[in-house]
Amino acid sequence: MKALITRKVGMTSTIAEDGVVQAITLLSVAEHTVLHHKTVEKDGYTAVQVGTEVAKKLSKSVAGHVKAANVMPKLIREICMTEIPEELNVGAKINADVFSVGDVVSVTGLTKGKGWAGTIRRHNFHRQRKTHGGKGDTRKPGSIGSMYPQHILKGKKMAGQLGHEQITVRNLKVALVDVENHVIGVTGAVPGPRKSIIMLKGAK
Repeated sequence: MKALITRKVGMTSTIAEDGVVQAITLLSVAEHTVLHHKTVEKDGYTAVQVGTEVAKKLSKSVAGHVKAANVMPKLIREICMTEIPEELNVGAKINADVFSVGDVVSVTGLTKGKGWAGTIRRHNFHRQRKTHGGKGDTRKPGSIGSMYPQHILKGKKMAGQLGHEQITVRNLKVALVDVENHVIGVTGAVPGPRKSIIMLKGAK
């Protein structure tokens, strides 16, 4: 199973033997524990629930759910698969060594939230002229169309929430695997601020 729950540490660079400098993003990987199995017979699909990090306190429902694994995970995620391998029984441990240098991966995370933004920042609109009758409306969106059909069509480019949306970046490569320090480095940029949760999965 090539999938891990990680946290973004930040960016750095590596220098190859031929002198090529490459930007990489470091992801911290705490020890994972297999918590629960989902099966076709019981749940209608096949998946494995894994948990990582340590919570101070769990709700009774979650504590009962993870009791068999004998851990108190802070983060729990479900990873779908066609067949559950034998080594992934409940209570099994997973570390950073499931990935190796050169593996192609996809990363999923929440982008940095930038709050409510206008059309210029959110959709790259042009501003209107400031002189010769601008009337102070220089950053307003202007006309949004005719009266028909008496409502705003879905997807209309207007002001609104910018950022804080789930993004998946595909075809990144694993450039570094440090099992002792619990760190994985992937080439290029990864969505989200530092310390945010990043799902790292092997490319299909």
